[in-house]
Amino acid sequence: MASVTITNVRKSYGHFEVLHGVDVDIRDGEFVILVGPSGCGKSTLLRMIAGLEEISGGDIAIGSKVVNDVAPKERDIAMVFQSYALYPHMTVEANMGFSLRLAQAPKDETKRRVREAAQILGLDHLLDRYPRNLSGGQRQRVAMGRAIVRQPQVFLFDEPLSNLDAKLRVQMRAEIKQLHQRLKTTVVYVTHDQIEAMTMADRIVVMREGYVEQIGSPLDLYDRPANLFVAGFIGSPGMNFIPGTVSESGPFDFIAAGGVRLPLPEPGSAKRGQEAIYGIRPEHLLINQGGIDATVSLIEPTGAETQITALLGPTQIVASVRDRIDVRPGDTISVGFDFGTIHIFDAQTECRL
Repeated sequence: MASVTITNVRKSYGHFEVLHGVDVDIRDGEFVILVGPSGCGKSTLLRMIAGLEEISGGDIAIGSKVVNDVAPKERDIAMVFQSYALYPHMTVEANMGFSLRLAQAPKDETKRRVREAAQILGLDHLLDRYPRNLSGGQRQRVAMGRAIVRQPQVFLFDEPLSNLDAKLRVQMRAEIKQLHQRLKTTVVYVTHDQIEAMTMADRIVVMREGYVEQIGSPLDLYDRPANLFVAGFIGSPGMNFIPGTVSESGPFDFIAAGGVRLPLPEPGSAKRGQEAIYGIRPEHLLINQGGIDATVSLIEPTGAETQITALLGPTQIVASVRDRIDVRPGDTISVGFDFGTIHIFDAQTECRL
């Protein structure tokens, strides 16, 4: 196992810079997920760690060794791609042991390590099958097994669950997390799915347009987002954002569009008359427990909870409630606010105040 240290890393294609001085310190044995929208630079950064992309500036170290000019095969890493990339003419056992045979490892050692990896992944009864006879989830396990048998210092995952259906993605999320808990190897994992990031990572690196917006544990990012982007990206459904200003006089309230007054629990660093964004997550809105009138426009029952879309003045908000509630589009509901969960963002800088 080894740490991965990314220091002021930049990547340019000609005059176009796609990574702008990225700094990330990944501890030995840590599961870190790079997350962000398409084009944010997360896959490029992963490929630079793997040695598949050249570094335009800065350093990447695996353990104590800077690997900027080290060939991919000498970095002691293993990568699992979005596509399974299995050899169709080889059995599961042959696919998993292929890298060891290339390295001319002893046959007994290769067989032992393949069997151990297959047992970990529940593939021991499938070793004689060919990829065409496997399900998508089984193929992904084979790709993971091929990485495990190498016993690398670092595992790199590039959106490995993107080709799976929704139910299988949930199953594979749990299996990958359990695998990490068992092997305790450093993992760097790329995804655009914030649910994957929240459920699997020790720490999350949120990226946007080649910059790191925030690094922290899943709940740190959820409860204390650094800015408007992180607050909106982490969480499903996303945080409600209501534009307006802090009241200039009288009670310290937030004046939203249409003159709707929303409660502010404490002044914090917000100033009187300041333009701001009022943020609150859907599950922190209190329905029909006293508050401000809103008009229901959409009801979405999901089973465990119901999502209610409503107009608070001219602004659309979404509330998530676990209790069964008898409302219909056009009904008026009262919306209350959990004071301890309100976020205020500066309208200009988009930073949390």
